[in-house]
Amino acid sequence: MTTTTQAPSPSAYQPIDGRLLDVENLHVHFHTADGVAKAINGVSFHLDQGESLAILGESGSGKSVTAQAIMGILDMPPARIPEGVIRYCGQDLLTMPEEQRRKTRGPEISMIFQDALSSLNPVFPVGWQIAEMFREHRGMNKSDALAQAVRLMERVQIPAAKQRVKAYPHQFSGGMRQRIMIAMAIALDPAILIADEPTTALDVTVQAQIMSLLQELQAERHMGLILITHDLGVVADVADRIAVMYAGRLIETSDVYSGYANPAHPYTKGLLDSLPRLDQKGQDLASIPGLPPNLLKMPTGCAFNPRCPLARDLCREQRPELVEVRPGRFSACHFTEEVLHA
Repeated sequence: MTTTTQAPSPSAYQPIDGRLLDVENLHVHFHTADGVAKAINGVSFHLDQGESLAILGESGSGKSVTAQAIMGILDMPPARIPEGVIRYCGQDLLTMPEEQRRKTRGPEISMIFQDALSSLNPVFPVGWQIAEMFREHRGMNKSDALAQAVRLMERVQIPAAKQRVKAYPHQFSGGMRQRIMIAMAIALDPAILIADEPTTALDVTVQAQIMSLLQELQAERHMGLILITHDLGVVADVADRIAVMYAGRLIETSDVYSGYANPAHPYTKGLLDSLPRLDQKGQDLASIPGLPPNLLKMPTGCAFNPRCPLARDLCREQRPELVEVRPGRFSACHFTEEVLHA
């Protein structure tokens, strides 16, 4: 049987000088019974065509909320975006009519969620769920859409895809379910792919395979990739730039090599020092003392000061701004030079 593949319609959005995404001064607040939790506090970054940006930080630092704000899938209320701009190819997603914005999800900006088992619908076969992208957005009939689902399953290296296209999510391993999520995310050939903790709960070997697959797909399709993770180990070979978040703020941005070799913020240094290393076998693992701050009761000055080994009175009184400390490198620390020369 010959399958006709419907070519995607040309995108109405075109990058401006290679720039796909501009996030400027983004704020996200959650209104709760206990008060207003300021989850995102003035985050700004950009993403270019074919570029990989890793957003790093502990759980609760605001990484996933930032991704949900870009996708437009925040629960509002309780969430509210009081300030900020999110431009995709020059158009502000936050002021865009809802119907127009809905059409950007999938064909333009797509997302891989961190828990594949809870993200996939347990009562529908995986092939049906992938094919739905083509039925809804491309107007394909059921048989053609299912053929495209098989093609995508083969592309993400799921063995015996034709035989397994009618299997259910629970019949796949964790790594295979994550591959299915990737297949769904790339189905409509998006310009931006957001991967939110794509290797959570996977063993190390499968983590490496998933990251390698994402790299291949990005190079093949020239996508912009935003990789959200708290695992610094999976980032080094994939990302071009890193953006480190803490308590809803960006505290350091850098190219990946400079950021790993010589961090410019005590928090980034603490994260890197806590990675297990072969040359420190038998020694105690370093850790960052304390816990991230309560978003309802943020400390004055620098939010990291209660946990910071360099904290002084200035840190408790005055919040440092994100400033350029080296060409292309930004840090929000009063004592960046000390960190760089430590």
